[in-house]
Amino acid sequence: MPRTDARGGPQTRARISQIATRLFLEHGFGAVTVADVAREAGVSTVTVFKHFPRKEDLLLDRAEDAVQMLRSAVRDRPAGTDVLDSLQAMLLRLTDDRHGLSGTAAESAPFFRTVAGSAPLIARAREIAADLQHQLADELERDPGFDGDSTLLAAFFISGYTTVLTDNARRLIAGEPSTEVVRNHRQRLEQLIRLLRGGVGETAAV
Repeated sequence: MPRTDARGGPQTRARISQIATRLFLEHGFGAVTVADVAREAGVSTVTVFKHFPRKEDLLLDRAEDAVQMLRSAVRDRPAGTDVLDSLQAMLLRLTDDRHGLSGTAAESAPFFRTVAGSAPLIARAREIAADLQHQLADELERDPGFDGDSTLLAAFFISGYTTVLTDNARRLIAGEPSTEVVRNHRQRLEQLIRLLRGGVGETAAV
């Protein structure tokens, strides 16, 4: 297989991620090396690390997408919409679309099994959550339309959503129908926003 130019852009990154995900789900995260992924993708290990500085990021590859969604929910919300309403709307859109970051699709079960079976992946997922919390807190701190506690809201929001995702993973791995997972997911989201609204202060509309 010919090797791809090491300067390859988004298409190369997506191809590497897709191949890595398939290999990890088929063989287990620990059994597949970065060299295995590079060989299967027809690129060098240098190219793999150019796009994914850590092996774990080959599977947990949506952190930047999550950061951009959080930023947009804060920065781009319509006039008169408070932060919690905008964050809730974002989460509901993810749910409606069965987006990977909603953790509600039945086909996500193999992914969750792989993550649950790997200590390095679990540790990396926690690091990503901590970074998302920091990013959201920074956005809220700079936002003139938010007058609550930015640090607490970011901590509770990310921790709460992580808890919901973890419960989704447990249910899907156990074989629960995705329709039931989605129903529970929506209920938990409503409860999360309700608790946040009462627990970290009011949000003011822009």
